[in-house]
Amino acid sequence: MAGLVAVNFLLALVMVTLPLSALLAKILTYQLHKSLGLLLIPLWVWRLWLLTRRGRPARVTLPGWQQGAARLGHGALYALLIAVPVLGFLSAAAAPVAVETAFFLILPIPHPIAPDQALYGVLRPLHQGAAWGLVVMALGHAAMAIRHHRRGLPILRLMWRGS
Repeated sequence: MAGLVAVNFLLALVMVTLPLSALLAKILTYQLHKSLGLLLIPLWVWRLWLLTRRGRPARVTLPGWQQGAARLGHGALYALLIAVPVLGFLSAAAAPVAVETAFFLILPIPHPIAPDQALYGVLRPLHQGAAWGLVVMALGHAAMAIRHHRRGLPILRLMWRGS
């Protein structure tokens, strides 16, 4: 999921800078961005299912404030992992220019709401802000895992194994 988020974030940075003179490239890039974003939703559900089935990875002894910060950080990451694609899909649906969402240009995905300029004006910045928040949180999560690894804690090994 982290790789998918990173690729989609970079794709978003490219797609918004494409000029209208490259309309086909812009449309295809937006469709790819939407398709990759929609993939995050079932992956998020699968991840939660695995979490409930396997339980959390083994705990490493950390000071109480770090355990609390980790719980808050993980909760924020899970919330943003679902909020970003949902807000993106809703903002695409509310966009005043009604462009169909076609999952990998094959499967049309019906929009749950009609185009609405005012709603789009709210949803689009929420989607963008949440996406930036997700990237910042993910980078912070990775940095803390590396920091703990460098201090001799087995956190990275536990993360990779999922145990």
